Amino acid sequence: MTSIDVLLKRHDDMGEDRKGDRSSPQPSLHVAILTCMDARIRVFEMFGLLQGESHVLRNAGGVITDDMIRSLALSQRKLGTREVLIVQHTNCGLSLVTEDSFKDELEEAGGVRPTWSIEAFREVDDSVRRSVQRVRRSDFLPHTDNVRGFVYDVFTGKLTEVE
Repeated sequence: MTSIDVLLKRHDDMGEDRKGDRSSPQPSLHVAILTCMDARIRVFEMFGLLQGESHVLRNAGGVITDDMIRSLALSQRKLGTREVLIVQHTNCGLSLVTEDSFKDELEEAGGVRPTWSIEAFREVDDSVRRSVQRVRRSDFLPHTDNVRGFVYDVFTGKLTEVE
Protein backbone atom coordinates (compact mmCIF):
# COMPACT_ATOMS: atom_id res chain seq x y z
CA MET A 1 0.00 0.00 0.00
CA THR A 2 1.37 3.43 -0.94
CA SER A 3 1.26 6.49 1.30
CA ILE A 4 -1.45 7.94 -0.94
CA ASP A 5 -3.48 4.76 -0.44
CA VAL A 6 -3.09 5.13 3.35
CA LEU A 7 -4.35 8.72 3.19
CA LEU A 8 -7.30 7.79 1.01
CA LYS A 9 -8.25 5.02 3.44
CA ARG A 10 -8.10 7.46 6.35
CA HIS A 11 -10.36 9.80 4.39
CA ASP A 12 -12.87 7.04 3.77
CA ASP A 13 -12.71 5.96 7.41
CA MET A 14 -13.74 9.46 8.53
CA GLY A 15 -17.18 8.93 7.09
CA GLU A 16 -19.37 11.94 7.78
CA ASP A 17 -17.28 13.13 10.74
CA ARG A 18 -15.74 16.14 8.96
CA LYS A 19 -15.94 19.16 11.29
CA GLY A 20 -16.11 22.77 10.20
CA ASP A 21 -18.10 25.06 7.96
CA ARG A 22 -17.67 24.42 4.25
CA SER A 23 -20.32 26.84 3.01
CA SER A 24 -17.92 29.55 1.80
CA PRO A 25 -14.35 29.81 0.48
CA GLN A 26 -13.95 32.96 2.58
CA PRO A 27 -12.22 32.14 5.88
CA SER A 28 -14.46 33.14 8.79
CA LEU A 29 -11.53 34.53 10.82
CA HIS A 30 -10.29 36.57 7.81
CA VAL A 31 -6.71 35.43 8.38
CA ALA A 32 -4.12 33.74 6.20
CA ILE A 33 -1.45 31.65 7.91
CA LEU A 34 1.80 31.03 6.08
CA THR A 35 4.10 28.36 7.44
CA CYS A 36 6.66 25.77 6.44
CA MET A 37 5.82 22.48 4.75
CA ASP A 38 7.61 20.65 7.59
CA ALA A 39 5.42 17.75 8.71
CA ARG A 40 6.08 18.51 12.39
CA ILE A 41 4.03 21.71 12.16
CA ARG A 42 0.42 20.84 12.86
CA VAL A 43 -1.19 24.15 11.96
CA PHE A 44 -4.78 23.24 12.79
CA GLU A 45 -3.84 21.79 16.17
CA MET A 46 -1.40 24.62 16.95
CA PHE A 47 -4.11 27.26 16.72
CA GLY A 48 -7.20 25.18 17.46
CA LEU A 49 -8.47 25.90 13.95
CA LEU A 50 -11.59 24.45 12.47
CA GLN A 51 -12.12 23.95 8.75
CA GLY A 52 -13.25 27.17 7.12
CA GLU A 53 -11.61 29.56 9.58
CA SER A 54 -8.30 30.35 7.85
CA HIS A 55 -6.34 30.03 4.68
CA VAL A 56 -3.23 27.94 5.32
CA LEU A 57 -0.34 28.43 2.90
CA ARG A 58 2.75 26.24 3.11
CA ASN A 59 6.11 26.18 1.39
CA ALA A 60 9.70 25.26 2.15
CA GLY A 61 10.78 27.44 5.06
CA GLY A 62 7.49 29.30 5.39
CA VAL A 63 9.08 32.24 3.59
CA ILE A 64 7.31 34.93 1.61
CA THR A 65 8.11 34.31 -2.04
CA ASP A 66 6.49 35.73 -5.17
CA ASP A 67 4.13 32.76 -5.25
CA MET A 68 3.09 33.37 -1.64
CA ILE A 69 2.40 37.03 -2.51
CA ARG A 70 0.27 35.72 -5.40
CA SER A 71 -1.72 33.50 -3.05
CA LEU A 72 -2.05 36.24 -0.43
CA ALA A 73 -3.24 38.72 -3.08
CA LEU A 74 -6.02 36.32 -4.06
CA SER A 75 -6.76 35.56 -0.41
CA GLN A 76 -7.11 39.24 0.46
CA ARG A 77 -8.64 40.72 -2.68
CA LYS A 78 -11.07 37.94 -3.57
CA LEU A 79 -11.62 35.95 -0.39
CA GLY A 80 -11.70 38.53 2.37
CA THR A 81 -8.62 37.93 4.51
CA ARG A 82 -7.21 40.98 6.26
CA GLU A 83 -4.49 39.56 8.52
CA VAL A 84 -1.33 37.54 7.83
CA LEU A 85 0.28 35.23 10.37
CA ILE A 86 3.75 33.96 9.42
CA VAL A 87 5.13 30.96 11.31
CA GLN A 88 8.61 29.65 10.68
CA HIS A 89 10.32 27.15 12.97
CA THR A 90 13.43 25.89 14.68
CA ASN A 91 15.45 23.06 13.15
CA CYS A 92 14.31 23.97 9.61
CA GLY A 93 15.86 22.19 6.63
CA LEU A 94 16.36 25.52 4.83
CA SER A 95 18.92 26.48 7.46
CA LEU A 96 20.99 23.43 6.46
CA VAL A 97 21.60 24.45 2.84
CA THR A 98 23.04 27.44 1.06
CA GLU A 99 21.58 29.17 -1.95
CA ASP A 100 24.51 28.40 -4.26
CA SER A 101 25.22 24.84 -3.13
CA PHE A 102 21.62 23.73 -3.61
CA LYS A 103 21.35 25.46 -6.99
CA ASP A 104 24.64 23.77 -7.98
CA GLU A 105 23.19 20.41 -6.95
CA LEU A 106 20.01 20.96 -8.97
CA GLU A 107 21.97 22.13 -12.01
CA GLU A 108 24.26 19.12 -11.84
CA ALA A 109 21.31 16.74 -11.58
CA GLY A 110 19.13 18.29 -14.27
CA GLY A 111 21.43 20.33 -16.46
CA VAL A 112 19.54 23.57 -15.77
CA ARG A 113 20.16 26.09 -13.00
CA PRO A 114 16.95 27.24 -11.29
CA THR A 115 16.04 30.89 -11.74
CA TRP A 116 14.09 30.98 -8.47
CA SER A 117 15.55 31.66 -5.07
CA ILE A 118 15.99 28.86 -2.55
CA GLU A 119 15.51 31.36 0.32
CA ALA A 120 18.02 29.54 2.52
CA PHE A 121 18.75 31.18 5.87
CA ARG A 122 20.91 30.70 8.95
CA GLU A 123 18.93 32.62 11.58
CA VAL A 124 15.20 31.90 11.67
CA ASP A 125 14.36 35.19 13.42
CA ASP A 126 16.00 37.13 10.57
CA SER A 127 14.09 35.08 8.01
CA VAL A 128 10.79 35.82 9.78
CA ARG A 129 11.59 39.55 9.82
CA ARG A 130 12.36 39.49 6.07
CA SER A 131 9.10 37.71 5.33
CA VAL A 132 7.04 40.12 7.43
CA GLN A 133 8.66 43.06 5.63
CA ARG A 134 7.96 41.54 2.21
CA VAL A 135 4.27 41.35 3.05
CA ARG A 136 4.18 44.86 4.52
CA ARG A 137 5.91 46.32 1.44
CA SER A 138 3.94 44.49 -1.23
CA ASP A 139 2.08 46.69 -3.68
CA PHE A 140 -0.26 43.78 -4.44
CA LEU A 141 -1.67 43.43 -0.93
CA PRO A 142 -4.28 45.88 0.36
CA HIS A 143 -4.05 44.69 3.99
CA THR A 144 -0.49 45.01 5.29
CA ASP A 145 -1.02 46.54 8.72
CA ASN A 146 -1.79 43.39 10.68
CA VAL A 147 1.11 41.13 9.74
CA ARG A 148 2.89 39.25 12.51
CA GLY A 149 5.71 36.74 12.51
CA PHE A 150 6.52 33.91 14.89
CA VAL A 151 9.01 31.11 15.45
CA TYR A 152 7.61 27.73 16.45
CA ASP A 153 9.94 25.54 18.49
CA VAL A 154 9.44 22.03 17.07
CA PHE A 155 10.79 20.42 20.24
CA THR A 156 8.83 22.32 22.91
CA GLY A 157 5.80 23.50 20.92
CA LYS A 158 6.38 27.07 22.09
CA LEU A 159 5.43 29.92 19.74
CA THR A 160 7.52 33.11 20.07
CA GLU A 161 6.74 36.38 18.34
CA VAL A 162 9.58 38.00 16.40
CA GLU A 163 9.76 41.76 16.77
